[in-house]
Amino acid sequence: MDLVIFDCDGTLVDSEFLCNLAMQQQLAELGIEASAEQLVAEYRGVKLNVIMSSLETVFSINFPGNFEVEYRKKVAQLFDLHLTPNQGVIELIESLTIPYCIASSAPRMKIEQALRVTGLDKYFKGKIFSAYEVGSWKPDPGLFLHAAETMQVDPANCYVIEDSLVGLQAANAAQMKSVYYAPNEAEQSPLAMLQIQHMSELIGKL
Repeated sequence: MDLVIFDCDGTLVDSEFLCNLAMQQQLAELGIEASAEQLVAEYRGVKLNVIMSSLETVFSINFPGNFEVEYRKKVAQLFDLHLTPNQGVIELIESLTIPYCIASSAPRMKIEQALRVTGLDKYFKGKIFSAYEVGSWKPDPGLFLHAAETMQVDPANCYVIEDSLVGLQAANAAQMKSVYYAPNEAEQSPLAMLQIQHMSELIGKL
């Protein structure tokens, strides 16, 4: 293998609960009850405007125009207070002897904040690919293919490390090797070439 492509939210950083806690808080302001845990289970890795559209349908509501802006403010505040890297991530990154990068469905500003808060920014300077800049969101393979092309690596020689099913679908569509980071899942996903519960399991294997 010649390249490792990391997802960011939920893979490098422990952010999925925080993002969905912000959504829980945002919905509560509109009188809607939805737990962060339920939201994680339903929408992990999904593009934000798809999540918002789904929630509008589920709760028969039209969100106000400032909904996304206020939601992202809540996420940023929670990141500053509580965001941490996932266990074993730093050790894995420092063990790699091949190039690596990030390909995330999040906006660049959110990715960079997550890396800065967790101290991971020094590892990914100049190696961040955002779906908002590429114009392709998982499960479409375009983001991963763009990352591979920019890093000048054949897609077949790429490992993708993902925590979401839409991410695995994108990796498979790009004909890349997929690793499913699922710390709380014992059942194996048929979408993944390899499934792990801790990042340390990958040390020496990539």
